[in-house]
Amino acid sequence: MKNRRKIIGIVILVCSIIQGYSQRKQWADTAVVTQHEVTVKGVRFGYTAKTGTQPVWNEAGDAIATVHYVYYERTDVKDRERRPLVISFNGGPGSGSVWMHIAYTGPRLLTIDDEGYPIQPYGVKENPYSLLDVADIVYVDPVNTGYSRILDPKADKSQFFGVNADIKYLAEWLNTFVTRENRWPSPKYLIGESYGTTRVSGLALELQNAQWMYLNGVVLVSPTGLGIERGGPVAKALRWPYFAATAWFHKALPAELQQKDLTDMLPEVEAFTMNELLPAIAKGGSLSPEEKQAIAAKMAHYSGISAGVILQNNLDISTSFFWKELLRDRGYTVGRLDSRYLGIDFKDGGERPDYAAELTSWLHSFTPAINYYYKNQLNYKTDVKYNLFGPVGRWDNSGNNTGLNLRQAMAQNPYLHVLVQSGYYDGACDYFNAKYNLWHMDPSGRLLDRTSFKGYRSGHMMYLRKQDLETANEDLRVFIKQTTPAEGVPAKYAVD
Repeated sequence: MKNRRKIIGIVILVCSIIQGYSQRKQWADTAVVTQHEVTVKGVRFGYTAKTGTQPVWNEAGDAIATVHYVYYERTDVKDRERRPLVISFNGGPGSGSVWMHIAYTGPRLLTIDDEGYPIQPYGVKENPYSLLDVADIVYVDPVNTGYSRILDPKADKSQFFGVNADIKYLAEWLNTFVTRENRWPSPKYLIGESYGTTRVSGLALELQNAQWMYLNGVVLVSPTGLGIERGGPVAKALRWPYFAATAWFHKALPAELQQKDLTDMLPEVEAFTMNELLPAIAKGGSLSPEEKQAIAAKMAHYSGISAGVILQNNLDISTSFFWKELLRDRGYTVGRLDSRYLGIDFKDGGERPDYAAELTSWLHSFTPAINYYYKNQLNYKTDVKYNLFGPVGRWDNSGNNTGLNLRQAMAQNPYLHVLVQSGYYDGACDYFNAKYNLWHMDPSGRLLDRTSFKGYRSGHMMYLRKQDLETANEDLRVFIKQTTPAEGVPAKYAVD
């Protein structure tokens, strides 16, 4: 009797394991296809939305994780081979692709006001500026973001959660996706935002070298440092143009600067930063008291922070302190990712804000919109929680050479161009550091003619401001048009 019960127990356990594996395998590879229409730039057209999951396999061919995606394809296109494909990632590194998906390039737009603030009722509407008129788009949620999950509890998480591990498995995943959707002949573009710029910069080279997939363009939206060294005086000095832009927005600069337009004022601050501030900070304690007073006065002139406070901090004003200090006398803090946003702290004293005013605002509007959109318009129904920010453990940042990898990919592929899009009020990935990336990922300057920079009067997610949403999408259209070569034009270098 005891043996019989033991055998029955073992059978039940085995059946449970098999059933669990079967359910995981089934969930790993799914697709729901829906039909829609949208009007972009005055033209109405149809498109399909394929929402689903595609596996990540180990070397034995077992599905160890599943990556969620949404793939939009315009339906009235006759020549799919010439139709560009845009592959979109957000950042974090633990963030889903929700941000650019329903606020920037996708066919649906979350409900917010013209400056990006939440309004009710929550939801989505048509995006009249979507990129879908000129390119098909896939939005990808890396493992543990969005609806993507690890399926095998015994899987080594280090193969997902690190700069180079992330790039490696996603390159394999993209190979499968492009093959399944028959998009190998298409001109291909990667677009990444924030940490997503680290991801796509590394993917550009990994796709070429490991998957033999060559790109036409990489778009870096609010780029990170891309592994390019900038410590010490360089890091301290490069913040100043961002400080000036934010102070200008909040009318905290002297009248002579305040009366200028933002983009007329910033070149003056950039020149001061590189030609005066950087050398002064590099001198450290060897700077004479008179020189220190003079440079502090100029720093105050361009930042809205008093010279006395700057001197108290040895000419080193951190971004977190700036967010607290700039409007301290008015009782407000300014946002990290978008310094147009205001916060109210428990007390005016202190060295950093209590919370991120801008991120709180964005989560307010994005969370209900994306959950509503998947279930009610894309017909994707699941009890799995959508992770706007998911658990990715201790991210391995070692070996981050993504900026130099992007340069190498450009050198190997004459077709490949890079576009940088930055908001002037972004204090996390500021616009002047984005320019510094371009200068130092290719210090020879030989590839500068294949790079371009666009700045916008908003923050990290510059597209949340309606005017910048329209302009930035148009900049993407121009970039795609300019980087799609005419038929028969070879990818080669020619000696002058």
